[in-house]
Amino acid sequence: MKKLLKDNLVKRIVFSGIVLIFVYWIFNNLAMFGSVIGNFVGIIMPFITGLVIAFIFNVPMRFIEKHLFKGEKFEKKPRIKRLCSYLITLAAIIFIMTVVLIVLIPQIGKTIAEIIKVIPVAAAQLQQWAVGKLVEYIKGINIDWSALLKSVASFLTDGTKGVISGGIDAVSGIISGVTTFFIGFVFSIYVLFQKETLARQLKKVMYALMPEQTNKKILEVMQIADTTFSNFLSGQCLEACILGSMFVISMTILRMPYAVLIGVLIAVTALIPIVGAFIGCIVGALLICMSNPLQALAFIILFLVLQQIEGNLIYPHVVGSSVGLPGIWVLVAVTVGGSLFGVAGMLTFIPLCSVAYALFRVYINRKADEKSVKNTEI
Repeated sequence: MKKLLKDNLVKRIVFSGIVLIFVYWIFNNLAMFGSVIGNFVGIIMPFITGLVIAFIFNVPMRFIEKHLFKGEKFEKKPRIKRLCSYLITLAAIIFIMTVVLIVLIPQIGKTIAEIIKVIPVAAAQLQQWAVGKLVEYIKGINIDWSALLKSVASFLTDGTKGVISGGIDAVSGIISGVTTFFIGFVFSIYVLFQKETLARQLKKVMYALMPEQTNKKILEVMQIADTTFSNFLSGQCLEACILGSMFVISMTILRMPYAVLIGVLIAVTALIPIVGAFIGCIVGALLICMSNPLQALAFIILFLVLQQIEGNLIYPHVVGSSVGLPGIWVLVAVTVGGSLFGVAGMLTFIPLCSVAYALFRVYINRKADEKSVKNTEI
């Protein structure tokens, strides 16, 4: 027994030493380690994109399979059931995107035409002001024409190289993004049509390599994460549609311009929790201000009223209850996620924090129950 304990202690010491050496090496080679991680992420990015697409598609697909294709005749043909559910989901997403584009494109064209009408007057005023300031500035300076010509020549040479390099980077970035999305989309199809097989294989690997108790905990966490993310996604989309419809109806009743455009814009930006609708408000107020500043002020007041209704009545019931996260932690999740990873962080940190909150709540309740039982027994 003593020998066994001694052997385990030696193994722990050796393992701890290896970990410390590895951590020390990472800190001394952060640049190289970051480059390796960046290259690795770049390689697997299409598959990460595919998993994200598959997860988003899986939410409506699962609902369609459960409610639309129920019965013994569909259970005997699972492949046809899955194919029909996928095609309906894909058609619904394409239809929604098409409708949004059909609504937005004429509105955007009308908005651009309005802006073009306003530009000449504003440009003339700006030009008059700029010329006066420029004349005053030129009178007060002495120009070294030789040095200025050298600077202009140098700028043109370096600028041309920069434009060419920037153009090549932009084109390669677009091609890379399209390729990543295409590979990810194809990969998502394989994942969606073989998700049960992949789940069985993953469980088999887990039970072969890890203890049963650990596997149960991991599967419990995965189940909570799947439920939380699904509820958040459906709740956030429903909340965005409700908010956008409220703005379209209210602005139409009050005869404000760009009602449909701003309503759709706010619905899209509202997918970003808490702060998204404010982005739509700023853009909408700027658009209205160009035609009527007083209506822009009225729009801001309308936004604040509808935002209070949405924040106090709609969001807590539609999204907050679906993820089970108190409002204060929603704000913390959005702030931290946005600071670290931008918009993607805002979208993912709420369900991630909800999963952590749910696990922590289960753990605390379990510990509290255990102590209550012990106190009772005592």
